[in-house]
Amino acid sequence: MKITKICCIGAGYVGGPTMAVIAQKCPHIKVTVVDLNEQRIKDWNDPNTDNIPIYEPGLSEVVAEARGRNLFFSTDVDMAIDEAEVVFISVNTPTKTYGKGKGMAADLKYIELCARQIARVSKNNKIVVEKSTLPVRTAEAIKSILDNTGNGVQFQILSNPEFLAEGTAVTDLLSPDRILIGGDSTPGGDVAINALVDVYANWVSRDKILTTNVWSSELSKLTANAFLAQRISSINAMSEVCEKTGADVNEVARAIGMDSRIGAKFLKASVGFGGSCFQKDILNLVYIAKSYGLNEVADYWEQVIIMNDYQKRRFSNKIVQTLYNTVADKKITFLGWAFKKDTNDTRESAAIYVADDLINEQAKISVYDPKVPKNKILSDLDYLGTRNSSENIDAILTFEDPYEACSEAHAIAILTEWDEFTKYDWQRIYDSMKKPAFVFDGRNILNAKELKSIGFIYNAIGS
Repeated sequence: MKITKICCIGAGYVGGPTMAVIAQKCPHIKVTVVDLNEQRIKDWNDPNTDNIPIYEPGLSEVVAEARGRNLFFSTDVDMAIDEAEVVFISVNTPTKTYGKGKGMAADLKYIELCARQIARVSKNNKIVVEKSTLPVRTAEAIKSILDNTGNGVQFQILSNPEFLAEGTAVTDLLSPDRILIGGDSTPGGDVAINALVDVYANWVSRDKILTTNVWSSELSKLTANAFLAQRISSINAMSEVCEKTGADVNEVARAIGMDSRIGAKFLKASVGFGGSCFQKDILNLVYIAKSYGLNEVADYWEQVIIMNDYQKRRFSNKIVQTLYNTVADKKITFLGWAFKKDTNDTRESAAIYVADDLINEQAKISVYDPKVPKNKILSDLDYLGTRNSSENIDAILTFEDPYEACSEAHAIAILTEWDEFTKYDWQRIYDSMKKPAFVFDGRNILNAKELKSIGFIYNAIGS
């Protein structure tokens, strides 16, 4: 089976970049990305590809090459489904905020809506690919919906989870560690698996394309994110021990990272992890474990989240305690709001929770982030529901110039590890601040010796 037309439902952080790269590398395949959000599709179709809705290094160039040739963005979901041989489902699967599993389980309502729409529209046999991160055995539910439509169309369900790191998503897509495809061990399932393998094989070595059963593929995604988040929480747990004992967490991380059994990656102590995946996927794993009565397993993984939440609270508490136990009416400048550098994604960003804590203490927060606009910052705070929107507006100021953001500040908090922060004229910043001038480096990116020599009272994580 040769694939010539692909449809992707969902034009977000996974669907957009993934389909753009597939289109670039497979010019013989028509790729249509659909979404009901008209503004999002309009932004993807902006003549200036620098204005596309997702910031990822290299993405605008990929979109510019393929868009209009064999890459299309549309709100006509039915037409795209109807003409495609392969339909990727790449819609949001947030943590449930209601009912059974509230606060832990993945909310699959958008997945089910997609399945029902595919079933309603399809007139020909199709391969349906789970691209969203899903609980184990979700494919079973999708297959049940699709197979009971009564229209005679045959569907093959594949799991093809993404393993992208925001900020390096294009590189991860162009040179992946592995491509994982799960499907049924049936004649039809084998045909579907091989068809999708052939798509990726246009630019990925076949020895990096792994095929498994559907359940192993679904669980592998949750497990990968759980293991990565666990490493971050582990080094963050040690950061407080370092602070109390006089050790340096960076030196400890370097020492243990040279052990080939451990490795150096994801051992960077910080104010805590964020993003759309780690917390959501671990909570999902906790819920799955509890649903099978595996309470000890659930408790183990839940501790990763508990530690991450604690690290954020600890950072905001340290700011308050260091500033003489009060930040009321003091200007605290946040450098960074995105959850990591090289992305405009703010989901579960540590900055949101640190800001929320400090606003509760009546601080005045000034924010500079090179890619996150004011309306997004305010909506992130409003989503928490801690206070009404007008109070958040009064508490937050945003700036397009970092030096203006820092002027007259009592303290600066580094919340995102943007490279540009290390290149600033910190003497100029110091001269413009209230004295004593404090820096709280939540990402351990600044030169401590240099800042201390200028006159800053410098606080880092884990030292």
